[in-house]
Amino acid sequence: MTLKLRITEDMKSAMRARDAARLNAIRLVLAAIKQKEVDERIELTDADVLTILDKMLKQRKDSITQFEAAARHDLADQEKFEVGVLQEYMPQALSETEVADIVDQAVAESGAAGMQDMARVMALVRPQLAGRSDMGQVSALVKARLVAG
Repeated sequence: MTLKLRITEDMKSAMRARDAARLNAIRLVLAAIKQKEVDERIELTDADVLTILDKMLKQRKDSITQFEAAARHDLADQEKFEVGVLQEYMPQALSETEVADIVDQAVAESGAAGMQDMARVMALVRPQLAGRSDMGQVSALVKARLVAG
């Protein structure tokens, strides 16, 4: 079952269960998927859907930070709920050691000698870690490895 189909089935289940909060969160995901498909006139793959979910997760986390800073805990709680729903569709996150091993392997494989090779290392790492790790942290780890290397 494709990820998009799984999300659609979950939407139907939420409708049957009359779970309005979950239904709204899933509808946001499906709307974003549909928008991308209409804009680009393509059928999205699971990797494309994961990219959309990852972007939505980042947006929600930024919103949570801003809502909590403004003491709007009601809105922050709603965003946290949506984060929980979105994370159900993300693949299992990798541990820090697994991420570090993949980064070390990519640095060795690419023959990277310094910061000028960062793009080459990231090109090797991105497909393996997309949706499974925070790419901002991965980027910082790659920088640290290249500077220390």
